[in-house]
Amino acid sequence: MCNPTVVLVHGAFADATGWIGVIAELRSSGIPVIAPPNPLRGLASDAAYLASVLTQVEGPTVLVGHAYGGALITVAGAAENVVGLVYVAAYVPHEGESLGRLQGSFPDPPLTGNLTEWTYPLHDGALAVEVTIEETAFPSVFAADVPEDVAGVLAAAQRPLAAAAFTETVAVAAWRTKPSWALVAGADRTIGPEVQRFGAERAGAVVVELPEASHAVALSEPTRVADLIKAAVRATS
Repeated sequence: MCNPTVVLVHGAFADATGWIGVIAELRSSGIPVIAPPNPLRGLASDAAYLASVLTQVEGPTVLVGHAYGGALITVAGAAENVVGLVYVAAYVPHEGESLGRLQGSFPDPPLTGNLTEWTYPLHDGALAVEVTIEETAFPSVFAADVPEDVAGVLAAAQRPLAAAAFTETVAVAAWRTKPSWALVAGADRTIGPEVQRFGAERAGAVVVELPEASHAVALSEPTRVADLIKAAVRATS
């Protein structure tokens, strides 16, 4: 039987190149993989975009979401061809829950005090708010276990997240009907490990924890991340 296609979904303040090491690990094991762009414009629209990608992937898929990408796979994972969900240092929200509400049940992470607001125009001419991580704080908040020069480049190239993504509610929680796995980054200063742990346990996920890993765990520990994804692929093949 053929392996499912792994679909890697990046989160906020990043792009799909953050999966580079994970992609190499998966491909070396003969696992087909794609890493589509995440628009980062809002939970409903981003999940709809991901769902449209899934309709064009032939055969079963395993969805992998990092950070905010976890919310997107929770919604888009309801697609018929999704056979498993893997959360990597991610939000794991419930149906009817917003990310703001989920995060609000726990102490604020260092991320909260280090966001910079920007504006961008909507189609009707109104201005909406988006956020990035303050550049000098980025290495310690997002990528503490990544080489300093690499973290600096990531800070300069980060992609902003629409602030509306924190207030929209999740339409469906695919983990209620699909098997799930989760990697908890124990030294995460962007999404606190207690938030990751809570969501993963609520979803009944198979949990692996890396106590020293930062939010950028897919870059710093690609083999460990890939190993968890491979476990999901094996279990759903």
